[in-house]
Amino acid sequence: MSLQPRPQPEVPELTARVARAAFPNGALAMRMRDSLGSLFADEEFAGLFGVRGRPGLSPGQLALVSVLQFAENLSDRQAADAVRGRIEWKYALGLELDDPGFDFTVLTGFRARLIGHGHEERVLELLLERLGELGFLRAGGRQRTDSTHVLAAVRSLNRSEFVGEVMRSALNVLAAVEPEWLAVWAPREWQKRYGARVDSYRLPAGEAARAEYLTQVGGDGYLLLERLHAPDSPAWLRQVPAVQILREAWIQQYHRQDGEVRVRQGEDLPPGRLRLASPYDPDARYGVKRQTGWTGYKVHLTETCESDAPHLITYVATTDATVGDSDLIPVIHDGLAERGLLPDEHVVDSGYTGAALVVQAHDEHQVELLGPLGANTSRQSSTGGGFDQTHFTIDWDNQQVTCPQGQVSSAWRTDETSRGLPVVQVSFRKNDCGPCPVRAQCTKAKTTPRKLTFRPREQYEILEKARREQTTKEWKQRYNVRAGVEGTIAQTVHVTGTRRTRYTGLDKTHLASIFAACAINLIRIDAWLTGTPLGTTRNSRFTELELAA
Repeated sequence: MSLQPRPQPEVPELTARVARAAFPNGALAMRMRDSLGSLFADEEFAGLFGVRGRPGLSPGQLALVSVLQFAENLSDRQAADAVRGRIEWKYALGLELDDPGFDFTVLTGFRARLIGHGHEERVLELLLERLGELGFLRAGGRQRTDSTHVLAAVRSLNRSEFVGEVMRSALNVLAAVEPEWLAVWAPREWQKRYGARVDSYRLPAGEAARAEYLTQVGGDGYLLLERLHAPDSPAWLRQVPAVQILREAWIQQYHRQDGEVRVRQGEDLPPGRLRLASPYDPDARYGVKRQTGWTGYKVHLTETCESDAPHLITYVATTDATVGDSDLIPVIHDGLAERGLLPDEHVVDSGYTGAALVVQAHDEHQVELLGPLGANTSRQSSTGGGFDQTHFTIDWDNQQVTCPQGQVSSAWRTDETSRGLPVVQVSFRKNDCGPCPVRAQCTKAKTTPRKLTFRPREQYEILEKARREQTTKEWKQRYNVRAGVEGTIAQTVHVTGTRRTRYTGLDKTHLASIFAACAINLIRIDAWLTGTPLGTTRNSRFTELELAA
């Protein structure tokens, strides 16, 4: 299949006349075509296609269909039907009334080409470039970021279900690709154990029975892997993805000691960011945020928030569910810098902040990262009356610290935390701390002297300054703008269904989030141009009664 770039066709006269008659006030797709013109040129997707072969469908039109699809939360089949039968979509695409459209599987192939050639971000980039040309978007100002969980398109499995489904998945694939090899040696009892979905029958009850079941499945998995690596087995079977997942899952869940299968427990298990959660989506992970636990992913949305312009999503980041919010700040700033859309002020919640991140954002991108920094949680600060770090005087130039009683520290050294973050560690003399009359206000240790651990100078000063400022009324009023991003999350979830991915895999889920962001941007541009006011918080009648009281 080849690409023969062509400009977006003009709207046929008959299509325009019928569309105007059907929608005298216009529709989203029609107003978008009239106001924004051509959004996605075929030339921008030239890398997706070869130069030989039968001409393919216009990738620019397919990109537009994909965005409209998410604007109405349609399936591939529904989107293809809309191209074939809805007049406002034909208007937006510049199609004749009798244009037959395309088969819905074309959209699957288009997404696969975008991912395969690393063009996931291209659709959003082209839309933002066009909006910038029209004056809806500019660098500087304020932007804000927040994240929400995305449920994977697979069931959440407990440990017994997981290992059983991993075995069942591998056996089903092997039965499809090499049935004769499997039928010769597979034990007959496996049909009962793995013939149907694990959740279709009752798993063993009781701790001992569940432990026995886990060990039994582990032994079955090791037997299968041994047969796969036998000299008389086809070597290519070991490269089957389901077999690779089986091998990885068994490394994570089991080990053998003196030939006996042992189930890994506690600290012997790999960390959550590495542990498989489902054999049907190897990228999904189980994550926890506050009181919410889920299997899947996390999407981070960054949007503009100026009062004199529409609020547009400028950057989308998708991660597995275990990645912390703070890890995304450098990624977001680098991405916005590449697009020439860095803000002057980036407003975030406490999950994205940290003294080191504030310094890094300022030094690398001249961005002020505005968000609440963690309070001092030391024992001396929380109990009151104690001497926390703020009671000590730090002489950075001479690398000395003076305690509230006037004693000077005896040692100063730089170190790193377990996460590789630089810190300064200071200790005092035992002879000074031992007879101190206010020792109880300083440390609970019986004999050892007081020790302090704090951040390097620049981070320490920023942290202390921020803690003082964020208690003021002026800072709180300035920070109030962050609340608006909650509405963006809610709109994206309500309109595009982004909280439950329709695809498996991180790449596909990220591409879906990109299309969702483009759809929200089009909806917001349309609302801005038509003067549609922002929606207010919806409350039930009973809630309104309570608020009135």
